[in-house]
Amino acid sequence: MPAGCDALYSRGMSDLNEDIFLEPLSDALSRRYLAYALSTITSRALPDVRDGLKPVQRRILYAMLQMKLTPTGAHKKSARVVGDVIGKYHPHGDASIYDALVRMAQDFASRFPLVDGQGNFGNIDGDNAAAMRYTECRTTEGTMLLLEGIDQDTVDFRENYDGNDTEPSVLPAAFPNLLANGTTGIAVGMATSIPPHNVAELIDAAIHIIKAPNAKAETLVEKYVKGPDFPTGGVLVEPQASMIEAYATGRGSFRVRARWEKEELTRGKYQIVITEIPYQVQKSRLIEKIAELIQTRKLPILSDVRDESAEDIRLVLEPKSQNIDAAVLMETVFKLTDLESRISLNLNVLDAQGTPRVMSLREVLQAFLDHRKEVLVRRSNYRLGKIQHRLEILDGYLIAFLNLDEVIRIIREEDEPKKELMATFKLTDVQAEAILNMRLRSLRKLEEMELKTEHKELKKEQKELNALLKSDDAQWKKITDELRETRKSFDPKSGIGKRRTEIADAPAEIEVNLDDLIEKEPVTVILSDKGWVRTMKGHVENMADIKYKEGDKEGHVLYAMTNEKVMLFGTNGKFYTLDVRDLPGGRGNGEPIRLMIDLGNDESIAEVFVFKGGRTLLLASTAGHGFFANEDDILATTKKGKQVLNVSSGSEAIVCRLMDEAPGKDTMLASLGTNRKLLIFPAEELPTMSRGKGVVLQKVTGGSLADAKTFSKKDELSWKDRAGRVQSEAGWKDWLGKRAQAGKIVPKGFSRTLSFGKD
Repeated sequence: MPAGCDALYSRGMSDLNEDIFLEPLSDALSRRYLAYALSTITSRALPDVRDGLKPVQRRILYAMLQMKLTPTGAHKKSARVVGDVIGKYHPHGDASIYDALVRMAQDFASRFPLVDGQGNFGNIDGDNAAAMRYTECRTTEGTMLLLEGIDQDTVDFRENYDGNDTEPSVLPAAFPNLLANGTTGIAVGMATSIPPHNVAELIDAAIHIIKAPNAKAETLVEKYVKGPDFPTGGVLVEPQASMIEAYATGRGSFRVRARWEKEELTRGKYQIVITEIPYQVQKSRLIEKIAELIQTRKLPILSDVRDESAEDIRLVLEPKSQNIDAAVLMETVFKLTDLESRISLNLNVLDAQGTPRVMSLREVLQAFLDHRKEVLVRRSNYRLGKIQHRLEILDGYLIAFLNLDEVIRIIREEDEPKKELMATFKLTDVQAEAILNMRLRSLRKLEEMELKTEHKELKKEQKELNALLKSDDAQWKKITDELRETRKSFDPKSGIGKRRTEIADAPAEIEVNLDDLIEKEPVTVILSDKGWVRTMKGHVENMADIKYKEGDKEGHVLYAMTNEKVMLFGTNGKFYTLDVRDLPGGRGNGEPIRLMIDLGNDESIAEVFVFKGGRTLLLASTAGHGFFANEDDILATTKKGKQVLNVSSGSEAIVCRLMDEAPGKDTMLASLGTNRKLLIFPAEELPTMSRGKGVVLQKVTGGSLADAKTFSKKDELSWKDRAGRVQSEAGWKDWLGKRAQAGKIVPKGFSRTLSFGKD
């Protein structure tokens, strides 16, 4: 620090406000990020286990109640609701609030919509809702059940963000909305994912838990909660054992399939009709994906897909061949498209204390029941207070009726009638005030009888409420009765309460080999010298008919069928696998092979062949190392390829020769070096490996391995010259030796290309 700065710094620190303090930046960031993370978890992403709502959803519903947007009232502009929510309870962006409102109104997203929307609120195709100034909304019957009793001190209220108003910290919730409508959310370091369920089933399970608090997940799943119930229907094919495990731990997933049927056509033809698609799958995106798979021949069993949907979903799949069984066809479609999807379950929620944790199905329902019990107790105490207040007033009224003349005299003659009434009849302030505010018409004899009847009924209700508060069993019986009454609103026989997702047995595994379903057609696979790959229909006989880009030429040309695989062997020792059906066709120049496989710019393709299976390959590098490999062991499953021959630095893979049979006693191996020396030795001396560097074939001084091949003892050693003519050497035994020897100079007339040529 420069001279004089110390004093300046000290003086500056002394002048600082007491709220300003020094600390390491890492500590300040850690503390603030922790506060942000906790705020995200508790105030944004995770729902409350009691009412199943996130803060923004709760504020929207409460604001709509304050605006009197009841199910029987008129709709009002969504913009008014969003404005009230922002101004009073949720000072955030209008887009996030409107998005939450829209989702609660979508019958394809919410199993039991909490907002009754009027206008364009989006659709299952994935189209967005209209702007909030165009749409209107009001609450639904389900929302009123969540809000029921909120004005009876059933839940705690807290100050809003500016302290000028109050908002509920949780709703009374007459039904288990958390599981009924489900939710998703991503916080810092945690997430939640809860699929929707059937309310009637949840209430039945809750009533069972009241009777058996330690109920097992097996009982709840087998008898009550059969599984998720999605608003879009579908067929749940998850094994019951897996569902029991998921509900017992709070984590798992559910396998859901589209609902389909086989529709018979004329002349023995048929088509598949999809009537329900899995939850949260956009119909338009699904159709695009299927059409793309058909176009790229990755789904060759279909010839077309059509969307004939109106109000109901109707997707038509046309099979390419009428000989394919419908079940087999759909198994293939399920594997390759979103017509089958997995819905995750992660019951990570905020408990009654606001602590995030993963709960089981029983724990979630128990937490809901505990909340209902608290609501019942608070509502009963609130009602008792009201009864006590009313009884106090009624007692004053009755005293007034018994002493009516004196009461009238005091009111007419006394300067302070209230004090005189209290002193004369020993009334409370509340009673005296009520008598003074009494209307003259209430002095009828009939009114006195009605007061006595009301007093008697209130006394009876007071006694019942006191008995209820003293008895735990009575409270649970009351909760059970209330749940059964709520269940009537979600009767399984009604439209909204009926289960939509069918529970089916897990389908038997049908082995579907896609290659067997692909139409077999002959094609010519062309890989140019500069790495452009394409296919041409049929087996091209005249290679001169094949045209290449300017400056390019023939590299590898081979005949194949559309249901076969092409193997590429790179100079890096890796094998790459490509399906012939996936290769570009047409009359163009194709596509660069490097877009299809991960091949470095300094690497190239050494060999290309059609995979048959069961054959043996001779592999070798320029370093002189090699081995035999089984063809079945070289198939690659990813774009990165499969490393088979380990190539040392400064060398590259050069030899890849196919043999129909494994090398035997009569098999010889000929190795050729760049120093024009030839070595022949028994092929048995070379090992068979699935991966590795191999062993030395030939010691090449001052050069590298140029080529290698196998041949039978009974045959002559042959090679091709520059003109493509086959040459042979009957006296090959003169070059016979041991593996890893140097060899001898090649026979007279041997090809100057230092290659045996392709067989």
